[in-house]
Amino acid sequence: MTEAAAMTDAPAKPHLPDAQIVTSVTHWTDRLFSFRVTRPKSLRFRSGEFVMIGLLGENGKPLLRAYSIASPSWDEELEFYSIKVPDGPLTSKLQHIKVGDEIILRPKPVGTLVHDALLPGNRIWFLATGTGLAPFASLMRDPETYDKYDQVIMMHTCREVGELEYGRQLVESLKDDPLIGDVVADKLRYYPTTTREPSPLMGRITDNLLSGKVFADLGLPQMDAEHDRAMVCGSLAFNHDVKAVLEKFGLREGANSEPLEYVVEKAFVGDGI
Repeated sequence: MTEAAAMTDAPAKPHLPDAQIVTSVTHWTDRLFSFRVTRPKSLRFRSGEFVMIGLLGENGKPLLRAYSIASPSWDEELEFYSIKVPDGPLTSKLQHIKVGDEIILRPKPVGTLVHDALLPGNRIWFLATGTGLAPFASLMRDPETYDKYDQVIMMHTCREVGELEYGRQLVESLKDDPLIGDVVADKLRYYPTTTREPSPLMGRITDNLLSGKVFADLGLPQMDAEHDRAMVCGSLAFNHDVKAVLEKFGLREGANSEPLEYVVEKAFVGDGI
């Protein structure tokens, strides 16, 4: 992992319309990186939402994609977590950004992974693969999450152990968080698994739910519609498979306009970016 130091002086004034200044960059693996940028003073968002960000393309036109905001709504900066695609129109360039560079950010946050899209419940399940962790990185740092639920379960699956590092360090840091540190130990359960490289916990999220392994490992009762709520973020195939599993447990898909038992982020950035 390599990390660029944050800027010590005030960020330079952006030159591009809707531009923000990169303040730090961390490369977690050869496929994953995160970065932080300045936050527009006018931007208000709910933890779990996404915005459009990007760079200027070779034709001089903005090349934009949807990215979940990984930082919580109270953070003074914005954090993003991204995959690197060598031939991707955007990430082939975005992965090379440095402190002081500009990115384009359209400050119109939207998304379904928000608390208002779910009915009240006792447990909330955050289900993610790869960089689908990003909106949950925001929600896990939001005090509202712990006000609404007695238990918060973060299931995150990647192919290799190194791909879990961003999430692992984030979860470990929460115990020292000044806003939520005193409640995290009692409420947050972290369940990271791999599907290729051996690790203490293995298997796909769908398999671990259907087999009951995750319930046994965490000492939790089986999921049901009365007590459990869920949010899902990953590839289109992952979203489809997890929806089928959640509905087997009796949960129904909700939306901002009709809160129910689970929601799925359909605008998550996929592998072709």
